Amino acid sequence: MKKSNYRDSKIIFLLGLILIVTVGCERELSDDVEFATFPKTAEVFIDGFSGGLNYFPFSGSKANAFTVDQEVKYKGTASMRFDVPTVGDPNGAFAGAIFPDATGRDLSDYDALTFWIKSTQAATLNEVGLGNDFGANKYLVTMTNVPLSTNWTKVIIPIPDATKLTLEKGMFWYAEGAENGNGYTFWIDELKYEKLGTVAQPKPAIFNGVDKKENSFIGSNVTIDGLTQTYNLASGINQTVLAAPSYFKFSSSNIEVARVSELGIVTIVGFGTAKITAAVAGVKATGSLTIEASGSFGSAPVPTQAAVNVISLFSNAYTNVPVDFFNGLYDGSTTKTSDIKVGFDNFKYYSDLNYVGIEFKNPAINATTMGFLHLDIWTADTTNTPFIVKIRDRGANGVIDTNIFTGGPTVDDKEISYTVPANQITPGQWISINIPLTGDIASQKGNLAQIVFVGDIKFLLDNLYFYK
Repeated sequence: MKKSNYRDSKIIFLLGLILIVTVGCERELSDDVEFATFPKTAEVFIDGFSGGLNYFPFSGSKANAFTVDQEVKYKGTASMRFDVPTVGDPNGAFAGAIFPDATGRDLSDYDALTFWIKSTQAATLNEVGLGNDFGANKYLVTMTNVPLSTNWTKVIIPIPDATKLTLEKGMFWYAEGAENGNGYTFWIDELKYEKLGTVAQPKPAIFNGVDKKENSFIGSNVTIDGLTQTYNLASGINQTVLAAPSYFKFSSSNIEVARVSELGIVTIVGFGTAKITAAVAGVKATGSLTIEASGSFGSAPVPTQAAVNVISLFSNAYTNVPVDFFNGLYDGSTTKTSDIKVGFDNFKYYSDLNYVGIEFKNPAINATTMGFLHLDIWTADTTNTPFIVKIRDRGANGVIDTNIFTGGPTVDDKEISYTVPANQITPGQWISINIPLTGDIASQKGNLAQIVFVGDIKFLLDNLYFYK
């Protein structure tokens, strides 16, 4: 399996801290003052590094994956060579690095980063782009799944809005894993910024172009994702890149309900409805987020169980064990799940509930020494329907055979069902539920794999854990 999403990796070197202290009197600047500008150097690698460029591998990568090759080249006398390691290589799990310019450059005159590339075999380059400087990566651009062949081909990475890049340090970065477990080599040449003039018809998007609707709560945050920019190139191909939030200008239709930061973080500040939209360089993005904001719900009760007596699936109070998913999206289920964060508290929000499954079968949970399942829920809804929690194991065969539609367990699987009556569900209050691990499941607590919620309320979930 290939590795991906390396751009948040830490570096393997230490950066020194430079403290500059300036002391002086306050004076007005003369009209003759000329402010410093940064170089507009377009070249990154043309037979060699341009001045000021550095090479920093990602942590965990093969440190010597990159070399300068004077035998294979597209043009001139040399190219950049990248040796992707085979799975299990003790020198590194993948090939990946950034090439920053410590001084920074003004790239506002260009519309694309371009290069020529070839490889020893047909392959797919996981990630490549610009704007990664191991700092804030404010103007990160990522192109994914770039097809490679044994012939030289030109790659064009469009810049979403070059006017933002007046002081950019992240000239180039890449990350690539083995193909089908095997390493290989690829080369890059003529790596530079260009003003092509043929990067046209911009089509930015948020949420991958989908118009989303979410219920949320005062004090919570929503992160805008699915940020892309698509251009039509001279070849007729539509090229899409992943773009950092800072390329976008976000807007809220009602800032008394929801406000958006430059980094695409939506903060819910009041009751009501707000629609979040965005644009890049004056071009409206497809996709939006409509928020229906309800009242504040406060924090869930603070768990009092000692960590040594707990197996936690979801709680800020404990270290959580792996969970395969919090919504299995089973056929027939209408339930939607989203993550909500208020301050340092994280919650799962379930809406349009009929039934929903949480699974943790890889690995299953050995709750032999545990006596109860605990969860806290909060809802603003009034209901006449009970809230039901089912706990299931996966039997000796290691497979969940229970019929999700009928709820009836098979001979191999075991299940218990716990009902919270409708009259015990108080809108606007946290409800703590403690379910004894008794009955049919008592003898098979060592192989628990699924929890199912059934009901008709929208609810927040916190502190889901087994305990002694």
